[in-house]
Amino acid sequence: MGPSAPLLCFFFFLSWTGPLQGQQHHLVEYMERRLAALEERLAQCQDQSSRHAAELRDFKNKMLPLLEVAEKEREALRTEADTISGRVDRLEREVDYLETQNPALPCVELDEKATGGPGAKGKGRRNEKYDMVTDCGYTISQVRSMKILKRFGGPSGLWTKDPLGPAEKIYVLDGTQNDTAFVFPRLRDFTLAMAARKASRVRVPFPWVGTGQLVYGGFLYYARRPPGGPGGGGELENTLQLIKFHLANRTVVDSSVFPAEKLIPPYGLTVDTYIDLAADEEGLWAVYATRDDDRHLCLAKLDPQTLDTEQQWDTPCPRENAEAAFVICGTLYVVYNTRPASRARIQCSFDASGTLTPERAALSYFPRRYGAHASLRYNPRERQLYAWDDGYQIVYKLEMRKKEEEL
Repeated sequence: MGPSAPLLCFFFFLSWTGPLQGQQHHLVEYMERRLAALEERLAQCQDQSSRHAAELRDFKNKMLPLLEVAEKEREALRTEADTISGRVDRLEREVDYLETQNPALPCVELDEKATGGPGAKGKGRRNEKYDMVTDCGYTISQVRSMKILKRFGGPSGLWTKDPLGPAEKIYVLDGTQNDTAFVFPRLRDFTLAMAARKASRVRVPFPWVGTGQLVYGGFLYYARRPPGGPGGGGELENTLQLIKFHLANRTVVDSSVFPAEKLIPPYGLTVDTYIDLAADEEGLWAVYATRDDDRHLCLAKLDPQTLDTEQQWDTPCPRENAEAAFVICGTLYVVYNTRPASRARIQCSFDASGTLTPERAALSYFPRRYGAHASLRYNPRERQLYAWDDGYQIVYKLEMRKKEEEL
């Protein structure tokens, strides 16, 4: 290599690095322009944030006085509501006092006292005192409180628990002529907004009639209108068939024609029900009425195993203005109302054992609510009533006392 070789390498290096320096210069200019654009946008965002913050402060300053006024009005409304509530409570106490001082007369007529009841001459009536099989000796002192659970279904229906079954399970039978019952695993599931999704459905082979159904010992007892039954115009014009349906197996295990002819609705205000089944500490009962005495209710004690009628009584409780009934410790309690609906009341009671006299029976009013009961079911395990009131499901708590105690 000659002495001119280093000089040639130097010129070659200069010719190769010249384009790189030009590219770096353009890249630096591009980055400077992008940074300037970002700084401009950041400045705009800062200006907008400052403007929004100022607008929020102005809005807050405008709203604070309005909120103070609204708070004062809310306190005034609360005070007024408390005052009205106090007046209503005082009025309720005064009404209760007046009802205590001037109770409704027991539904026993003079001629019935003398003759032993309206059906003393009725065919097949036994009217013998009932021999208690348990030591249950309680009667209602008052309907203490109520709780409205929800609204489910139509104006007429039934909801209940099995007093001998799982304590949490809820049974709902909507309507007066239906064949599908809803079963909820617990009360909480029933109170949900979409309750029907949590329920299992049990379909019975024959539609029930009215709201007189009963769940007892794992079975659904209900009245069925056979072909030609009440309103059917056949040979069985005035009869109903009792069905015993196994809820777990979903099969009919027994049936029996109810041994009463010329059946009519027992409650003057619940005309779709012909037989109202009830359960208490003593077992299974049936409330009904016939044309032989179309003014008063009848009571029957049933065998839950065979559906046989063990005893029957003609009660002094009138059908007129009756809407529902239930049995506690062998005593029938009949609930009365008016149309349009007013405050329901227990105005007549009949003790099949004869222990509770009319003078010792409490004539109790239901608390506050003015409605109409399509059904009432007593749970002896909880001492509560499960009521269906125009589609609302209600629980009433009962206060009890000994039958021998004076009022």
